[in-house]
Amino acid sequence: MPSETGTQAIDRAAELLVRVVESHRPRAVGELAAETGLPKSTTSRLVGALERRGLVQRAGDRRVAPGPVLLRFAHRDSSTSLLELSAPSLRILSELSGETINLGVPTPLGVEHLAQEESRHFVGGTNWVGRRVPYETTANGKVLRAFSAQRPADARRIRAQGYAIAVDELEHGLSALAAPVLGADGVALAALSISGPTIRLTRERIAELTPALLEQARLVSARLGHHDQRGAA
Repeated sequence: MPSETGTQAIDRAAELLVRVVESHRPRAVGELAAETGLPKSTTSRLVGALERRGLVQRAGDRRVAPGPVLLRFAHRDSSTSLLELSAPSLRILSELSGETINLGVPTPLGVEHLAQEESRHFVGGTNWVGRRVPYETTANGKVLRAFSAQRPADARRIRAQGYAIAVDELEHGLSALAAPVLGADGVALAALSISGPTIRLTRERIAELTPALLEQARLVSARLGHHDQRGAA
């Protein structure tokens, strides 16, 4: 009986996940419960388990949408990946800025860096690939949070300007700016960031680099199916 109960729970969670993924809009827990015939309390508990694993996430109105783990692979096929589509933009930004360029994606445990173009300078040449950083104190984390399905109210300014900066927040002497890479639904799949020592990446230098960062984020977003004519912002 315990194994049957466990299998039943997996089947129910899988059914909920499929319904969320196949839907064209975020779904309310009550809707999912009604469609599957499950008690609302059971549905809520299973959705919570899926959310903790990053398979689903709650929008601002608490409706359920695909989570960051699924969104990371949403636009992959046999020949094209997020890494491949982003690579030209990472190189362009690296050549333009001379600083470290990163591609980060959201995970339940923080922002994970998938790819990097190295700085041409000795100072600031940290390898971030494979490392996770917090959402709250990093430019790419702030952007991913602002352009998530939840669209938090306290991130309106970042959504309005289309980018985020972090100066001496993750670590004293480190500055960064980041812009979102958006999917077809306007949710951030990744973030492009430029980072370097604060002594080089000053507020003035950040202002100079922002237009190019926004343009490259817009181009990658377009390759992933996002066609907002206003750009990534």
